[in-house]
Amino acid sequence: MAGLFSKLTKSAEEEPVEVPEPAPLAPIRAGDLERRIELLDSLEDAGLGWFWASDSKGRLIYLSAAARVRLGLEEADVVGKPLAELFQPDDDPNADNTARPLKFVLAAHNSINPMTVRISGTERETWWEIAAKPQFDENDHFLGYRGNAKDVSATHESRRDAEKLSRYDSLTGLANRYLMTKQLTSTLTVFKTAKRSVALMMLDLDRFKQVNDTMGHPAGDELLKQVAARLKRIVGDKGEIGRLGGDEFQVMLPDMDDRGDLGDLGQRVIQMLSQPYSINGMRAVIGSSVGIAVAPYDGIDADELVKAADLALYSAKGEGRGQYRFYSSDLKEGVKHRHQIEEDLRDAIAKSELQMHYQPIVDATTHRVECMEALMRWEHTERGMISPADFIPVAEDVGIIRELGEWALNEVCHQVKSWPETVRAAVNVSAVQFASDDFVKIVRHALQNSQVNPGQIELEITESVFVGDLDRTLRLFRELKDLGVKLALDDFGTGYSSLSYLRDAPFDKIKIDQSFVRGCSADDNNNAAIIAAIVSLAGALGMETVAEGVENKDELTMVKKQGASHLQGILFSRAVPPKDVLERFERGEFEYEPKGPDRYRPDRRTEFRRIGLIHDDHRYKVVLRNLSKTGAKIEGLLDVPVGTQVVIDLGGGQLAVATVRRSEGISQGVEFETPLITDGAEGLCTRHRVSPYQIEAAGRPLAKLDNDAYAALAGNLKGSAKAFIEVEIGSGAKASA
Repeated sequence: MAGLFSKLTKSAEEEPVEVPEPAPLAPIRAGDLERRIELLDSLEDAGLGWFWASDSKGRLIYLSAAARVRLGLEEADVVGKPLAELFQPDDDPNADNTARPLKFVLAAHNSINPMTVRISGTERETWWEIAAKPQFDENDHFLGYRGNAKDVSATHESRRDAEKLSRYDSLTGLANRYLMTKQLTSTLTVFKTAKRSVALMMLDLDRFKQVNDTMGHPAGDELLKQVAARLKRIVGDKGEIGRLGGDEFQVMLPDMDDRGDLGDLGQRVIQMLSQPYSINGMRAVIGSSVGIAVAPYDGIDADELVKAADLALYSAKGEGRGQYRFYSSDLKEGVKHRHQIEEDLRDAIAKSELQMHYQPIVDATTHRVECMEALMRWEHTERGMISPADFIPVAEDVGIIRELGEWALNEVCHQVKSWPETVRAAVNVSAVQFASDDFVKIVRHALQNSQVNPGQIELEITESVFVGDLDRTLRLFRELKDLGVKLALDDFGTGYSSLSYLRDAPFDKIKIDQSFVRGCSADDNNNAAIIAAIVSLAGALGMETVAEGVENKDELTMVKKQGASHLQGILFSRAVPPKDVLERFERGEFEYEPKGPDRYRPDRRTEFRRIGLIHDDHRYKVVLRNLSKTGAKIEGLLDVPVGTQVVIDLGGGQLAVATVRRSEGISQGVEFETPLITDGAEGLCTRHRVSPYQIEAAGRPLAKLDNDAYAALAGNLKGSAKAFIEVEIGSGAKASA
C-alpha cells in the first residue's frame, strides 16, 4: 500500500495540473436590463418563482409562463381576468380567516401580505400563496400590482386534513367536542345580541357496552357510524351534530324553544336509534336517552347550557332509559336522590330491605289467577318505599343488577314452593343478567336449592337480550327450557320486535306492552288493532298473550274482544306482599274481581303544591290539586265566576292562559287555552316559557329562569282592588281580600 501512495505522489509531482485564471467579475447592474430579464426568465423556467402583474383596473396583465403550464391554461385564459375572479378565498368555515379579505385589500390598493388563495378555472383544485405590492406613478395614481406566487396545494391539503382531524371525529365524520364547543360558544354569543334561542340535546346510547362486549369493538365502531347516519337523517338541516366521545352525542338546534317540537324530536331520535342495526350479518339492538336544555331559559353561556342538558340526560337515564327529559331546576334534587340510592342500594340485601311483591295474571275468561309476576320492592329503613323505577336503573349502572337478579330468583323459588302447583311465578330477567355466562347455572341452582317444580317458574325476558350473538341466545333458551322453566317475551311491541324471534325462540307467552293497552278503547288510536294483530300472531304460534296495564273496565272489554288470553293490571290487583298472596291461596281465593273506573280518561296527576294565579294585575296564591293536559283543579279563591279568564303560573316561567269552567266555593276547574305537553317524565309542562330576554327588557340582568320568573317580569303588581277573596288552604284556613 505504501508503494502505491508513493507512486501516486511522485506522479503528481512530475505532472503539475494547470489552473485557469479566474474570470473577471461582472455584476448585474441596475441598468443591465437584458441580464436582469435573463435572471427573471431562469427563475421562472426553473419553477423557483412565479410572477404576476395587474393593471389599474385589477385585471391580470402578466403571469409567468411556467405557472400557466402548471395550471394547464393558455395565456388567453388568464390575461385580462380580474384578480378577484382568478384568486378565490378559502371558504372553509373552519379556516383561519383573521386576515382581511382579498377583495377589501384590492379595493383599498393595499399591499397583499402572503395569503393562500384558490385558483379558479382549473381542472384540479389548486392553491397558491400570493403576495404583491401596489405600484403608483409620480402623481400617486395607482398603476396596478406586481406580485409573486408559489404552488402550496400539497401543504394546504395537509394542513386542511390536520385541521379536520382536530375538529371532526375520525370515526363518524361528525364534529368533535372541540368544534361543538366552539360552535356553541360563538352561536350563543351572536344569538344573545340578536335575542334568539338555541336548544341543546345531549344523548347517549343505552346498552352500547353490551354490543361492544358481545360483538367486539369493530362492531361497536360500525354501530356508531350507523347511529351518526341516522342522526343526520333525523336532524337534517335543523342543527349541528357532534360526537363528544364514546357513545355520547350532542345536537345544537338554533332558533328552537318550543318544548312541544323539541319533545317530538327527542322522541323521534329515541325511536329511530332504537330500531335494529345490521352489523356483519348480525342484529344489534340498542336504545337512547336524551336530555334537552334551551338557552337562554336554562343557561346563558355554553358551560351553563351543557351542564343543564347533561343534568337532564342524567335524569332520563336514571328513570328507566329510552326517554327524554327537559332541564328543570329541581333536577339537582333528583341527582342527590340518585346518589343516595346508589350508596344505600349496595347494603339493601344485607339489611333485608328488599322483598318480592306479586301481581296476579288472570285468565281473561274466568279471572282465575294462573301466574303471579314477581316485582322487587325496596323498603328503606329511613326513607320508606323506593320505586323500582328509581333503583333498578341505578343497579344496572353500578353493576349490581346481576346480584339483585340472582337474589330475586332464589327468593321467588323458595316462596313459590309453598304455593298451589296450579299457580306459577314470573321473574323478570334483565339483559345484563341474561348476558352473564353463568346464568343457566344460576337458574339451575335456584331450582335445585328450593326443590320447586320448574314448571312453576316463568322467566320474563325483554327483546333486548337479542343484541349480539343470536346463536348463543337461542342456545341459552334451549338450555333453560331443558330445565323445565317457561319463557315469556316481555314488553312486546316496544320497538325491538322481530318475527324471527318468535319463529326461532321457544316462548310460551307474549306480554303485550301496556302502552298499547292504555287508551285502547279510545277512538283516536290504533291500539286495539295492534293488540288484535299480536294476539293473532301469538295464537298461530301456540303462545299465550297477556295484556299488561289494564286499569279500567272499558280497556278490559276491549282487550277481551281482541282475544287476549290473560290479563294483568291494577283493575284486578296491585302487587302485594308474599304473606298476603299465601293467605289468599290458603283461603282458596283464586279469582279476582275487576274493581276500578268504568272508562279510560286521560292521565290527570294528583298534585298538592302552591302555584300562582294571575287575574288582571294581581297574582294570587292558590293550591294545585290535579293537573291534566287540558286543565287543572285549583283551590284557594272564593266564588270565582265561571267564564273568568286567568293565567296559571306553574313556576319556572310557565304561564298557561285558562278559563274557569267550574266553580264551587274555594274550588275551581280551569281549562287551558293551549294544552300542556309531556315533560318526558311523568309530568306536564307548557310549550313556551317567559323569555329571559323579556325579563332583561323589564330592567333585570340577563340570566336563566328561576322559579319565580313571572315576578321578575312583572315586578310588584299593584293597581285596582283584588277581585277575589284569597283563602289559605290548610289547617286553620284564613281568608284575605
